[in-house]
Amino acid sequence: MEFKIDCSKITDPMAEDPFPFPNEIYPQDWFSELNSEDLFENAYAPLEIDLGCGDGTFLEQMGKEYPERNFLGVERLLGRCRKVWKKAERSNLSNVKILRLDTNYAVKWLLPKGSVSRLHFLCPDPWPKKKHASRRQMCRMDFLRSIHDLLTDDGEFLFKTDSAEYFEEAAEVQESCDFFRTVDWPEEAFFYPITDFEKQWLDEGRIMNRMRLVRA
Repeated sequence: MEFKIDCSKITDPMAEDPFPFPNEIYPQDWFSELNSEDLFENAYAPLEIDLGCGDGTFLEQMGKEYPERNFLGVERLLGRCRKVWKKAERSNLSNVKILRLDTNYAVKWLLPKGSVSRLHFLCPDPWPKKKHASRRQMCRMDFLRSIHDLLTDDGEFLFKTDSAEYFEEAAEVQESCDFFRTVDWPEEAFFYPITDFEKQWLDEGRIMNRMRLVRA
């Protein structure tokens, strides 16, 4: 028996998406550093960035809680960026935007230096295999220096991971890092929603390790 497929009935689920997304940062020049004015109309509002923002759950909750601040998510996967756009649109959040780009490139070359009041790096890939250890961004001085350069004078860098090994290695690196200092991060310090990854891991009984760094 011969089967035929009617290709006219096959649709692309993202074909009707606008390009770029309504809340997407899409630079005219991907090789020049952006200005704060390129990101949000209210460029004077405090800027917070979520690196590897996933589906935008954290960004959505932060945008609702702090309407006076701007929140930019950096994420390279199209499907996740699409979810961020839809959540921001659903909640009518003009202070939440997305940049579809690799984290390393965005941090080192594109994001405006000295502009970020708080940078979030939540549950990144811990690269558990020894042969991949060099990819652990929290243990790379070049990555940390780039983060430092993005922050305002009193800016903060917040890191979470469920990997005890990754956290211990990152803490060791911080001991020899002279451009950040570690400060306490009590649970009640400020409103801070948990990510979907974090909720999943907490439900599995894992422990989240937290690090709060300020620009020295």
